[in-house]
Amino acid sequence: MRERLQKILSARGVASRRKAEEMIQKGLVTVGGIPASLGDSADPDTEEIRINGRPLPGREKHVYILLNKPRGYVTTLSDEKGRPNAARLVEDCGTRVYPVGRLDMDSEGLLLFTNDGAFANALMHPKHEVKKTYDVWVAGYVPGAETLLAKPIALDGYTIRPPEVEILKAEGEKAKFRVTIYEGRNRQVRRMCDAAGMRCTRLRRIREGSLILGSLPLGKWRYLTEEEVKNLCEEKG
Repeated sequence: MRERLQKILSARGVASRRKAEEMIQKGLVTVGGIPASLGDSADPDTEEIRINGRPLPGREKHVYILLNKPRGYVTTLSDEKGRPNAARLVEDCGTRVYPVGRLDMDSEGLLLFTNDGAFANALMHPKHEVKKTYDVWVAGYVPGAETLLAKPIALDGYTIRPPEVEILKAEGEKAKFRVTIYEGRNRQVRRMCDAAGMRCTRLRRIREGSLILGSLPLGKWRYLTEEEVKNLCEEKG
């Protein structure tokens, strides 16, 4: 089946789609011995694709990993500031994997990694609205602030769906909430707290769709079960 070259390279673990596009533009990718152009398609089963003279790697077994990310780790695969990368915590899985979505440096909890590009792209697509649940610690709480937190505010010109908000504990001006959102806007939960007049002091993702973080120790990872992968695939359509 013919597919865009950058998609093929990403699916085979050569590089991210953006990096693959750069490689194509630099003339490092050939199809049938002819340098490819950005936008070209090919059939990896019937055409010879080479990267910098080397054959396209074979199809890898798809891997799906759940990491309990600690605070202090970025999720971008390259960081100009040299900060610790969450990918280092799963590098002993034996294959190149990349994060599904992001969890900002100051946040912790459930983060998926995979080498299945189609799975990752579908799970991150906004139309699927896979629910994500967080435990949220705040300062600046006043009684009734949970009502403000549950309002469908506008972020980046987009009005979010009304989040689900449950107050778990409140002591003076500090409180802990359980918040479920349907989008993945940049620093969304923290910005929701700001809009409600509170400051988020700690944020932990505990659930994504049907997938639950559970008792996995901080900084450790595990493979998803076949049933967990199946359920996520059904949820993302």
